[in-house]
Amino acid sequence: MNKYESVIIINPSVDEEKVKSLVDRFSELINKNGKVEKVDTLGKKKLAYEVKKNKEGIYVVLYFEAEPSLIAELERNYRITDEVIKFIVVKVEE
Repeated sequence: MNKYESVIIINPSVDEEKVKSLVDRFSELINKNGKVEKVDTLGKKKLAYEVKKNKEGIYVVLYFEAEPSLIAELERNYRITDEVIKFIVVKVEE
């Protein structure tokens, strides 16, 4: 299993409860074939440039271990989730 870090930017109009349910859903998906080590919700921050007509977004960082095959499924879920406006998954070198 490899270590990964995933940054998700969520639409700023989403309420805290919905953000928590999204994080839980993504964590559940990761835990099926891996293990979430840590979740940081950094809150609302100003974006460097406008993304989908938003000037700010809610940042969430997931640190996890998983099989490489899980990443494609995770990214697919990010893409089909309307509240996610931007994301990136990076393999962490040890």
